Amino acid sequence: MKKIAGIRFRERGFIRHFDCGNYEIKRGDYVLGEGDEGVLAVGIVVEGPIEFPDDAVGSTIRKIERPATEEEIKMHLENLEIEEKAKQYCLERIEAHGLPMKLVDVELLFDRSKIIFFYTAEGRVDFRELLKDLVRHLRMRIELRQIGVRNRASMVGGIGMCGRPVCCAQFLTKFHPVSIKMAKEQNLSLNPFKISGVCGRLMCCLQYETDIYLLLKQDLPKVGKRIKTEYGEGKVIRQNAIERTVTVELDDGCLVEIAFPPLEYNETVESKYIETGKEEGE
Repeated sequence: MKKIAGIRFRERGFIRHFDCGNYEIKRGDYVLGEGDEGVLAVGIVVEGPIEFPDDAVGSTIRKIERPATEEEIKMHLENLEIEEKAKQYCLERIEAHGLPMKLVDVELLFDRSKIIFFYTAEGRVDFRELLKDLVRHLRMRIELRQIGVRNRASMVGGIGMCGRPVCCAQFLTKFHPVSIKMAKEQNLSLNPFKISGVCGRLMCCLQYETDIYLLLKQDLPKVGKRIKTEYGEGKVIRQNAIERTVTVELDDGCLVEIAFPPLEYNETVESKYIETGKEEGE
């Protein structure tokens, strides 16, 4: 059996899962492991540890180095204070130089070999004077890293219109292209305000939920199709993929809801309707 724990290295960072090895740790403990930047960092255990069979854990899962010492925890907390002070100073210098950029976050590597300033901007920014100020003030290696608006939302976090924390700040580690077609497949309103996330881009959930909608809709008649039902012949005017129902407007003007059997894994569902015409517009 292997003990797997979820560890967070940044206050609003992703939860990374590590093999605890032979160490006895619990939630709230500080440990030393490979951080988000690929170097050793101090993180806090926020999940588990939970035991899993050896064959249920991938061979690529990383192991924690060891529990953090009192000195390392103290250094980690001091780093957080340095980050906050560096962020305030950087904001002051950005305003003083009138630079068209927005500072998002600051990250100081655990060994203090480098401090990274994450920012967003519409285009390229001449930050040479800002960089000189930061080097003169902090006296360490500085990196100014420009990120996109989706990465900004991932780092800052927030609440989506679904009422839950945004996906990019919870579990999405990569961004994939999202299109309007995905919203159409899910029968969503094409109003940009209703299908855009806090970053102003199309919501990431449209991408990773599309396959489920396509599966649920695979044997449902399309909107606009004329079909025969036990109530008579009519035209499909609405689909509900989650409930697996379609609404049909009969020739006499009545609306009826036709239910389809739920899908089962690796099982083909036989359609219980007969298409009588092409989809409108074809």
